[in-house]
Amino acid sequence: MTTSQPSFTMGIEEEYLLVDRESRDLANNPPAELLADCEARLGHQVTAEFMRSQIEVGTRVCRNIGEARGELQELRGTVAEVAAQYGLAPIAASTHPFAHWSHQSHTDKERYDDLAHALQATARRLLISGMHVHVAVEPEDMRIDLMNQATYFLPHLLALSTSSPFWSGENTGLMSYRLTVFDALPRTGVPERFDSFGEYERLVARLVSAGVIEDGTKIWWDMRPSARYPTLEMRMTDICTALEDTLTVASLYQCILAMLHRLRNANQRWRIYPLICVEENRWRAQRYGITDTMVDFGLGKQVPYGELLAEIMDMVAPDAEALGCAEEVRHARQILARGTSAQSQVRIYEEALAEGMERQAALNKVVDWLIEETVRDL
Repeated sequence: MTTSQPSFTMGIEEEYLLVDRESRDLANNPPAELLADCEARLGHQVTAEFMRSQIEVGTRVCRNIGEARGELQELRGTVAEVAAQYGLAPIAASTHPFAHWSHQSHTDKERYDDLAHALQATARRLLISGMHVHVAVEPEDMRIDLMNQATYFLPHLLALSTSSPFWSGENTGLMSYRLTVFDALPRTGVPERFDSFGEYERLVARLVSAGVIEDGTKIWWDMRPSARYPTLEMRMTDICTALEDTLTVASLYQCILAMLHRLRNANQRWRIYPLICVEENRWRAQRYGITDTMVDFGLGKQVPYGELLAEIMDMVAPDAEALGCAEEVRHARQILARGTSAQSQVRIYEEALAEGMERQAALNKVVDWLIEETVRDL
């Protein structure tokens, strides 16, 4: 068994929704000049997304969370500054509080045209935004080994990130409605388990030779070996509205991988549970976020989320110190105390209704909070 040390460098991608500051609705036809202006300032770190009302940013390779913080501050700040010139604003939320998917159109790009044709209504409903975190694990077989183990922790990260309680103006009762939309696509959900990187490559080759996909980028699991970089890409989480929450989720993910690698070097490993166990906690994270329980499958019972989070934080504490992200990991306690974006959105909406506001006015108030919160930590 190799004991080579992965670099654990990271990169973070965020997808923002563009809203009209006056109507608070999505900008379903933003001016082309907006993206051009962003590209002039940020280069290839900003791109169009599937829906025209979306814009995506990505950091460079970051050696530590401090570098990622600086990158995201610049990226969020620049997009917000440029969008303001056109009467628009970005919001970091995985669904819009009231926009309807049928009023949107996808970006005119060959890749997106092909996607829309292949997926039909499931693609037209993709009015959702996410956050992807890449962490470098250079040895290929180690990448697969850590993916098999780290899958267990993905629902715990999803719970901390939840920001999509609304869909088409309705309070869905879920903290992360986004995944119910995304799961309608093929090749999504909890990743398969593999004995080696070669086995994973053979699966991709089989799908490519069958004409199902062009390459590994069309496998949209909650976590996957990147098709372009020597990284494990975590894709399960919602986008966090607060930048500090983004950094916490990314840091916890990075530390979980480092912790599993540390155990591996000591000839230990995390127990691999059946996929249905991970899927159960995934559902509980979608439904309740951090407000209820998850199943501790080692104990065989439901445990309050806060207790499980505390255990994870204790397990990764040495790795957080070594990677220089202890402060960001500790911020998870603040998320637990004040609630996630989804909880705040629902609270603002319900308080506005209780004060006598009409439903649309209450939803507008949620959008106003999202606009402000997206850039608060810059």
